[in-house]
Amino acid sequence: MEPVSLFDLATKQSEWLAVRQSAIAGNIANANTPGYTANDVEPFEKVLDRAVVSLQATQAGHLGGATNASFKVKPDEADGAIMPSKNTVVLEDQLMKAGEVRRSFELNTAIVKAFHSMMMMAVKS
Repeated sequence: MEPVSLFDLATKQSEWLAVRQSAIAGNIANANTPGYTANDVEPFEKVLDRAVVSLQATQAGHLGGATNASFKVKPDEADGAIMPSKNTVVLEDQLMKAGEVRRSFELNTAIVKAFHSMMMMAVKS
């Protein structure tokens, strides 16, 4: 049975969410560090836009391709809220982003569970 691309997409989003969660955790940890610039990860949509879509090899000798799953951590755009110490971390914003990541993880997991359940019912039939 061939892997379904939905599982691959869910895996890539899960990896992206893990990188984003690490960036947010680093921002929160450095909230009082003078001169620290808050970081975030580029939107997942941009990661998908960079992905190369190609045919997969079904036999040896067939041409195949790979997708680009690198996630770029970049400085977060400051909304004018820069502390006197030149720190750009706003804890409220970071906590809201952490909540978004949690909800996205939960949605990702629920979709994978539902799709896995449908696949298992199709295989049993």
